[in-house]
Amino acid sequence: MTTPTPPAPQPGAPQNNPAATDTPTAEAASGRSGYLYRKVALHLADHPDQILKTGEITRAIGAPSSGAVFEALKKMATAGHATHHRDPHHRFQITQAGIDAAGTLPPAAPRTRSSSSSSGGGRQGRPAPVPRPNGTLYHPRRLGRGWDVEELRRLRTQQVPVLLYGPPGTGKTAMVEAAFPDLLTVAGTGDTVVDDFLGSYNPVPGGGYEFVHGPLVTAMREGRVLLVDDATLIPPRVLAVLYPAMDGRGVITIPANGNETVQAADGFYIVAGHNPGVHGAVLTEALASRFTVHLHVSTDWDLARHLGVPKPVVAAAIDLNADLAAGKTVWAPQLRELLGFVKVRDHMGMTAALANLAGIAPEDARDDVTAALSRHTGTPITALALGKR
Repeated sequence: MTTPTPPAPQPGAPQNNPAATDTPTAEAASGRSGYLYRKVALHLADHPDQILKTGEITRAIGAPSSGAVFEALKKMATAGHATHHRDPHHRFQITQAGIDAAGTLPPAAPRTRSSSSSSGGGRQGRPAPVPRPNGTLYHPRRLGRGWDVEELRRLRTQQVPVLLYGPPGTGKTAMVEAAFPDLLTVAGTGDTVVDDFLGSYNPVPGGGYEFVHGPLVTAMREGRVLLVDDATLIPPRVLAVLYPAMDGRGVITIPANGNETVQAADGFYIVAGHNPGVHGAVLTEALASRFTVHLHVSTDWDLARHLGVPKPVVAAAIDLNADLAAGKTVWAPQLRELLGFVKVRDHMGMTAALANLAGIAPEDARDDVTAALSRHTGTPITALALGKR
């Protein structure tokens, strides 16, 4: 990412005297390169994963005035170097542009994660959230020596297929959508047939039929990525249509269209996802062996807190997931449900959001969910329902 060019110093702000910049004058505090702005920016850059209140930042940097800190934070937000959250408190989080810009502030500042990685010693700074086709943002997570979106792209260039697995709602599809803007998807079910991959004859205006190629053929010809979602719900005999495209030959035939031959273009890549606990899911050896990397995807609880899910609700979800893993319950909320909770809370209030989270649980897990939520929030909870008129 290109490092933003710092604006010219404000009139009266110290420029070439590093010692002078350590003296908190009113003029310096108001400037882009001023003492207070620099301390605020570097503190946020040192805590890139956190959304911090103005008072928390004021205390952490030892500033005499929270009002001055708030003004500096607003300047950062205006410059695109911080995100301003109002929920209803004023809270701020550094952006990737802000992390990059923090390294340009005079005098030479302590290295942040992003600047330390540029010298080859340390991890890369956190990348900015990645837009998905539906307009929502995906927040990259650590994977190997980098970040999941970047690593998936590298695996594509090396033709190393990946099988993602984990509970529904943990972000498997979101990760793949963020990594590959040229993605095509087949959503697997028990009723998926070969035609859903290869294509079929469709009627045309005026009579007759024409063969319309399916997403597997399109992905192969155009060198795009194909996601086979819920792959283990698809009958094994149907999934076998993928194997010639994955095993080095890169060639398939379409019997229904006169044994037409399709050769994979450069860039063609297959990713699959499955939910091991879903009824009817079967991971066959033939399918598993085609994927070199098997990647477990679980809910990122820190990300849930970062995105506004209250700590007591996250704690209840963690307990429920532990019970799910131990076989003590049959359902636990994941990131998808927790983000839904935030939306309901913002529109209907906390009480309704808690009741709704209990209400979306399967009936045979609802008592477990209400008990966990009540225990952690200290609020008696029942499933969301209409009251009296």
